[in-house]
Amino acid sequence: MAIDIIWLESTDSTNKEALRRFAELTDFTILAAEYQTEGRGQKGTSWESAKGTNLTFSLVLKPEMIKAENQFIISQIAAVGVFEYLKSKGIEAKIKWPNDIYINNKKVAGILIENTIEGDTLSGSIVGIGLNLNQDKFESNAPNPVSVKMVTGERYDLKEEMEKLAFFLYDLYIPFKNFSWGSISEKISSMYHRNLYRYEELHKFQETPSGEIFEGRIIGTDKNACLQIEKLDGTVSSYAFKEIKYII
Repeated sequence: MAIDIIWLESTDSTNKEALRRFAELTDFTILAAEYQTEGRGQKGTSWESAKGTNLTFSLVLKPEMIKAENQFIISQIAAVGVFEYLKSKGIEAKIKWPNDIYINNKKVAGILIENTIEGDTLSGSIVGIGLNLNQDKFESNAPNPVSVKMVTGERYDLKEEMEKLAFFLYDLYIPFKNFSWGSISEKISSMYHRNLYRYEELHKFQETPSGEIFEGRIIGTDKNACLQIEKLDGTVSSYAFKEIKYII
């Protein structure tokens, strides 16, 4: 099936553009830009991407059947889709909770999801994804960026790679939409959790804002999509976004 991918030479942010056009766009439409002037990350952070080098796009979803309490499945679909795309290139990546993608200890992709809730149902999602594809020099103060090119030594065609990545996302989302909860959602959740960065490994973490440093193991996420870490004394704590830092 053909996937609708709309290419923009430049825009402020593909998420903003998708929001402006949301009513007219159909389910699983992609807005991709060669350049963003105001690319965004989680919690208002910026996303550095040199013009014409990386994949910066937003995926419009209109699932219609997801309860608001289960909206984290969209994040899992996006993260697993990018993970599977990189795996197809022989790259061993990991999903850094909630939805960054890491190669070793370096960030290759980030995902920003903006959901619309009506009543108790998720009526729409805009899934913004930035994947460092060809960029090999980063000017910002981002601590640990990496690109696919820096790993493989190859340069990639943006439009060809956009289509390839789109199909990995499509192959996760459409079966889920058609069959909803059950084996499909369980499979996606399992793929997400077993490929989490530092999953079931002993590492140091830092709680915020207390600053306490401790050792523990990531064991999964709870029903609220908070990260669960088992400490050395056997206790399990749950952390929302920005409440925990990985010590890398």
